[in-house]
Amino acid sequence: MSNAVHAETVEGFDPREIVEKFAQKETEFREIWEKYTYIQRVEFEVLNAANQPSERRVMDIEVYFTTDGKRQTRVLSDKGELRSVGVTEEDIQDAIGLQPFVLTTEDLPDYEIKYKGRERVDELDTHVFEVKPKKMRGNARYFKGKIWVDSIDHQIVMSRGKAVPDYANNKFPMFETRREQIDGDYWFPTWTKAEDHLTFGGIYDRYSVHIRQFITYDNFRKFDVGTSIKYGKVEPE
Repeated sequence: MSNAVHAETVEGFDPREIVEKFAQKETEFREIWEKYTYIQRVEFEVLNAANQPSERRVMDIEVYFTTDGKRQTRVLSDKGELRSVGVTEEDIQDAIGLQPFVLTTEDLPDYEIKYKGRERVDELDTHVFEVKPKKMRGNARYFKGKIWVDSIDHQIVMSRGKAVPDYANNKFPMFETRREQIDGDYWFPTWTKAEDHLTFGGIYDRYSVHIRQFITYDNFRKFDVGTSIKYGKVEPE
């Protein structure tokens, strides 16, 4: 792990110690997070020249457990249509698994981490780290950007960056995710927002699409063994 963190001792502490602490706390959080059900609303918009929505698609995605304790996801509703761009499998994968970014001890070897100093975020004293993948393997998705770690709870409270890699005809926006304390101990993601100009095509047919994305996470409930929590009917596509 020491090779993954590039920073000298500053302000009387070693940033590597902070990384070790928050990675352990994030490991604990992921274990807790995976015991919760919730509803995730994902809104995609294409904006026109006046920065007003001209196309819109809204998906409600449920994370739930079956009676035998298996964690599953399903689309409860999918309304609207985007004509200028398409919503890909990677977009959904990122919305569910990467944009609520969690950096555990197990993930550390995959990332290069640099300490960038301290900042105040919503009355919180935080440590800021720059994060990028060392090497991208296969179809795996990675985060590249910055994370803000609470100096007391040693958990990520904000992340800002993008999912990588981009592909020739599949681009991904810059986003910001905020977390809040849900159970009194751990910081859960509560919203993600993104607004970006995505450029497609080649040298002679290049064009840009102004997109906006907003994700909310609601109805957090801790799963109890032997029960199946579901919130509503699935609308046919």
